[in-house]
Amino acid sequence: MRLASARVTGENSNVMSWRERIVIDPAVHHGDPCIKGTRVPVSVIAGSLGDGDTPEQVLLAYPQLTIEDVKAALKFAAEAVNNADFVPLHVAGEQ
Repeated sequence: MRLASARVTGENSNVMSWRERIVIDPAVHHGDPCIKGTRVPVSVIAGSLGDGDTPEQVLLAYPQLTIEDVKAALKFAAEAVNNADFVPLHVAGEQ
């Protein structure tokens, strides 16, 4: 569990913060979270990976991105989901 505690305490300088690479600016792409210095939304990167594209394919489609940008987009998406409230659409056992 050393890695998990390092993430929480910030002990590991190799653990990148998505905050260094993701911006939310109302003047850029309607305020959607984007990779800094681009108009590439985090949702496009996460969606592409979710649809089965590899990080390398994402980088080929968006040559202005780096692998660190792709990782930052995933970290942002994971944190956003972790902090979101969800309302169940279906309760187990109900029709």
